[in-house]
Amino acid sequence: MSSPVRILLKNFAQRSSVAAFALMLLASPACKSEYPASGQQKVPGAGGGGEARPVKVAHVEQMPVGASVNVTGTLAAQDVATLSIKVPGRLSTVTVDLGSVVRRGQTVAQVEQQDYKLRVQQAEAALQQARARLGLQPQGDDDTFDPEVTGTVRQARAVLEEARQNRERVRALVESGVVARAEYEAADASFKVAQGKYQDAVEEIRNRQALLAQRRTELSLARQALADTVVVAPFDGLVQEKRASVGEYLGAAAPVVTIVRVNPLRFRGEVPERDAATVRAGQPVRVTVEGDRGLYSGRIVRLSPTINQENRVLVVEAEIANPGGLRPGGFARAEIVTNSGDVAVTVPANAVVTFAGIEKVITVENGKAKEKPITTGRRAETWTEILSGINVGEAVVLDPGNLQSGQPVNVVE
Repeated sequence: MSSPVRILLKNFAQRSSVAAFALMLLASPACKSEYPASGQQKVPGAGGGGEARPVKVAHVEQMPVGASVNVTGTLAAQDVATLSIKVPGRLSTVTVDLGSVVRRGQTVAQVEQQDYKLRVQQAEAALQQARARLGLQPQGDDDTFDPEVTGTVRQARAVLEEARQNRERVRALVESGVVARAEYEAADASFKVAQGKYQDAVEEIRNRQALLAQRRTELSLARQALADTVVVAPFDGLVQEKRASVGEYLGAAAPVVTIVRVNPLRFRGEVPERDAATVRAGQPVRVTVEGDRGLYSGRIVRLSPTINQENRVLVVEAEIANPGGLRPGGFARAEIVTNSGDVAVTVPANAVVTFAGIEKVITVENGKAKEKPITTGRRAETWTEILSGINVGEAVVLDPGNLQSGQPVNVVE
């Protein structure tokens, strides 16, 4: 074989060896792992050698958690109130806006008061006039009096008494034959006229007394209208919507703001008919919401008296304590505890690790960490129910962090 041909074959063999070596590196079993590429960085102590990592463990145990019914529903405000202005007027102030915290009795809005103050003064003057016509002091709150002591009635009574005496005197003269019978008849007619005037005077005073009561009521109404120019919060809550602005002229009953009470909240859910018989008022409820890892507790307070015929569910309402993390209108899941004596296999909540949608725990076997996939059920703030994947009595690592299978561990108290 010629020399150029041998050189060409030698170069080809060398290149083939390099390519084969590169393929062996790519196909090496060292690339295989139960963790994604981001977890392939070397961890101190991983594998069979290195210093053991100190860990704390807890044991899988059975504990009473209660039989329960899981339902979905909606969170709603305990109370929703649209505050309206009671009297017409131009809005002068609004002290709150969207999201503002309000307290019971707090002023949230007010209309201009000048017109209503003038009406109060007008009503006060009319009341004073009515009191004066009855012989009372213009100022004062006591409207009781004796009609007989008023000037009108006293004058009429004096005329009546004079007419009575004159009639008696004429009667005596007629019986003595001094004057004619016609004199007596004239005196008797005068007496009856005086008697009618006295009755009119008494009725006039009673009419003035009624007018006084009317003026007193008109003053109360004027003062109430003045008070109604201020809108106050009926309960503690938050402003959901501001519906009017300063400067607007509002008619009676025009809405100003809407406020909601958010603690406690109402959970309104639907229990399937098959579980309806186990649900009763007073049973504890545990609620979770999307985007919030917190667990909120409450109790069933109201149940519908009937099963819905369309979807065969029982509507229930629970009151949920809300320290501030929940908002009305949100979707929620609730667990209604129907039997508090039920038991479940549980682990501490901080022993469960979730990665890529897979839940697992880290156990300790022969001084090394070993991960086990699990299926979870109910959750609480301190524990998680285990449906499968691990047995009672096994030790699980608390707060495992980036601990990997095969890594040496040292269990500490």
